[in-house]
Amino acid sequence: MKKQVLCFGEVLWDAFGNDKKPGGAPMNVAMHLARQGVSSSLLSRIGNDKEGLELSEFLKLNKLHSGLIQVDEKLPTCKVEVQLDAQHQATYTIPKPVSWDCIQNNETVAERIKHMSAIVFGSLACRCKTSRNTLLDLFEQKMLKVFDVNLRHPHYEQSTIQTLAAVADVIKMNEEEANLLIGNYNEPLKDKIIEFQRKFHSQTICVTRGENGAIVWHNEKFYEHPGFNVDVADTVGAGDAFLATFIAGLLNEQPIDQVLERACAVGAYVTTQRGANPVYDDALINNIISTAEIAVS
Repeated sequence: MKKQVLCFGEVLWDAFGNDKKPGGAPMNVAMHLARQGVSSSLLSRIGNDKEGLELSEFLKLNKLHSGLIQVDEKLPTCKVEVQLDAQHQATYTIPKPVSWDCIQNNETVAERIKHMSAIVFGSLACRCKTSRNTLLDLFEQKMLKVFDVNLRHPHYEQSTIQTLAAVADVIKMNEEEANLLIGNYNEPLKDKIIEFQRKFHSQTICVTRGENGAIVWHNEKFYEHPGFNVDVADTVGAGDAFLATFIAGLLNEQPIDQVLERACAVGAYVTTQRGANPVYDDALINNIISTAEIAVS
């Protein structure tokens, strides 16, 4: 049976000045999973407004509007203001409440979740009770649970992070998030990861390190990749592309070192393009990997 992944959470507009692009980590992950050959569905909620209609059309065009995009009659579609600094790092201003704060459980969701091999979820959509409780209900289904930490200050609480981490089989965070969640900035990163794993017992913990690649703790062993040297346009969506590629590799039971290398390559490519969802294919990603190997040899 073909593997299916449910991506739960926010779908929104990322506004770059006068320009706007469809976004939200769950949507980005779902789109990148599809590019990795993995069937993905998005469970989210939009408003009954112009922005919601436009977002709905985009999702239909990209085959992500598969009966799990709910419409809220009161709350608006989310529009996030994105600012890029001199290093092309993004910061976000996120309004509250918005439509995806009220994702509901229903018969359609209950039926579809039975067929999922994995669920991907983050902390942002859990900032409000309704969506958080819906997600917790979904955890009753047996499947791979992937926690994309994705902290967006001030939209998270430590208690919620701990609840989500405790049920996750796979946890992905960046280095800054690792420092915030585990503390002790002077402690080596590997020690932090081991400490985190002992507390939450996840099978796999991945920490991305920007231009320096990523480190993974998997089945009591560490794997590292130094990343790929590319010209960065912006970093929006790079972590989502990395995670989708990583999940695809896990579901296909590929060797973890190969999974990590490819995830770093896809994440690196996304930073060379504007926006979170550039088009790419296997040949392009393989070229990034092979070129780096030639440079090292």
